[in-house]
Amino acid sequence: MNRRIFVGGAAAAAQSAFSQSPNDQVATAMIGVGNRGSFLLSAVMKQPDARVVAICDIKPDRLDKAATAAAGTNPKTTSDWHKIIDDKSIDAVYIATPPYLHAEMAIAALKAGKHVYCEKPIGTTPAQIRELVKTAKASKKVFMPGQQLRSMIQLGDAVRKIREGAIGDLLFVKAQRHASADLPYDGPSGDWYYNYQKSGGYLVEQSVHNLDLCNWVIGEHPTRAAGFGGINLHKDEPKGRDIYDHQSITYDYANGVKLSFTQMVFHPRRMPVNNQTLNVYGSKGAVDLMPAVQFYSIDGKEQNEFSPKVEEKNDAHMRAFFDAVRKGAKLPADITIGATAALTAILGNEVCRQGRVIGWKELGVEV
Repeated sequence: MNRRIFVGGAAAAAQSAFSQSPNDQVATAMIGVGNRGSFLLSAVMKQPDARVVAICDIKPDRLDKAATAAAGTNPKTTSDWHKIIDDKSIDAVYIATPPYLHAEMAIAALKAGKHVYCEKPIGTTPAQIRELVKTAKASKKVFMPGQQLRSMIQLGDAVRKIREGAIGDLLFVKAQRHASADLPYDGPSGDWYYNYQKSGGYLVEQSVHNLDLCNWVIGEHPTRAAGFGGINLHKDEPKGRDIYDHQSITYDYANGVKLSFTQMVFHPRRMPVNNQTLNVYGSKGAVDLMPAVQFYSIDGKEQNEFSPKVEEKNDAHMRAFFDAVRKGAKLPADITIGATAALTAILGNEVCRQGRVIGWKELGVEV
């Protein structure tokens, strides 16, 4: 690996911002520093007990930009992620590559004795997730998926109240993740996003957040699903596209709750319905979890704030990872949560692609 040399004064100035010495900090490497990865890099750099010591990306411009941003810690740089895994001086790895690479990289890092923060989804196939679950559970290292909604205080309080019976018996959940357009075809993700094998499409790559929140509220994963999807607007856009531009899926849960979920990429910008919504219906009323956290009584006479607003910290999920690494703190999201979220999205894709009801057990993964 090549080491970039930076002006000593810049390094010293950056080091003074840390409250701990380099030996006390978690030596952290970043694999993938595109849009999401660069955000993670910025968040990691703010953690007093973390030190970015290596950066990996296959695109030179991204690698150079990230290395410049982290110049204060003078990180090693490479385009070969295997060198990150083989470097025994690295304690923890952040993985923010295209989804189809997540599981392979995470498994290798765990087996090499490194703590792992893996962006969602943790895998794009049941086989990948099965192997990662096995490896993570056998490892003594921390594994945390990027299901950051689990670190939001207001959502956590609302979920707790719902699970404790504040809206009565849970009956039904309706959620959606709509967008007004595709991601830019010539953008930083355009070379892999529209390939189903690499991304899993919108449902797996993005809606995995929404589906995870639904599972969190309901308290379990679905037992089966049915649904339909297609490419109605963006046919062969971009050329070779094989991911859906819309889907409608119904999930069935063992406790009798049903989840109706839709995703699409042609939701008009000014249409008076929020792009992301999540409504939870109970025998006493309903709660709007997205975009607000409001309660509505079933008779329509009561409407109030269900959980108080709090100042959410953007790096709360990052902080939780390092607290687990350094202090053994409990994770807000672990391998089971990451696997369940990804498998719920994969199940939704499979029922659309196969055109039949598919049971959870058919995925063949014990979580």
